[in-house]
Amino acid sequence: MNSQPRLRNGTNTAMVSLVLMSDTHGHHREAEVPYGDLLVHAGDFTFFNGSTVAIRDFNDWLPELPHRSKVLIPGNHDSGFVDLAYRELITAATLLVNEGTVMEGLTIWGSPVTPNDWGAFGPETAEERECLFSPIPEDTDILITHGPPRGILDGASREKKNSQGCDQLLAAVRRVKPRLHVFGHIHQQYGMVGSADTLFVNAALAGPDYTVARRPIELELQLVRKQ
Repeated sequence: MNSQPRLRNGTNTAMVSLVLMSDTHGHHREAEVPYGDLLVHAGDFTFFNGSTVAIRDFNDWLPELPHRSKVLIPGNHDSGFVDLAYRELITAATLLVNEGTVMEGLTIWGSPVTPNDWGAFGPETAEERECLFSPIPEDTDILITHGPPRGILDGASREKKNSQGCDQLLAAVRRVKPRLHVFGHIHQQYGMVGSADTLFVNAALAGPDYTVARRPIELELQLVRKQ
């Protein structure tokens, strides 16, 4: 399969099509996943990390998808991935845990940090979170986190009350200015909102009963050189 970004018809503009999803909670096979160059999953692909059987099924499902590149992070439900042995179970995609990669010509950083949460990736202090976010490079095109930044698609109700976002993550986003920030965790706030520098996408597919209730979000990014 061709591994080069596509050119828009009649131009020299390279475009990468993205398919964004999060919070499938073991119901990944229920999702209607469209074609794209790059698949992004922002965590919680299991439900309370019940067994390695669910993880293996998720990993077996990934090659059934047509995307030539796939990247994901764990979420707070995927607590077993604190253990390096669990991370070895994901062989069909690039798994990021507070680290970066380059895929489809895009610089990507992924972090499972989910503040104020019972999960394994919920550091308790602001200092810990700031330390984990500080290595995010300033040339990052796509930032993937499980939790949202403070005040952006992070309300625990559709009325945007009970903000669950992270102040330290918001500060990191303002410093880095990624073109795209993908997250989930807050199921009620599925959708997109833009700022001058960044498009924020809450890609949580789960409905109230944790089954898949929404479609993955499709976007295109143009490959550009940062100044």
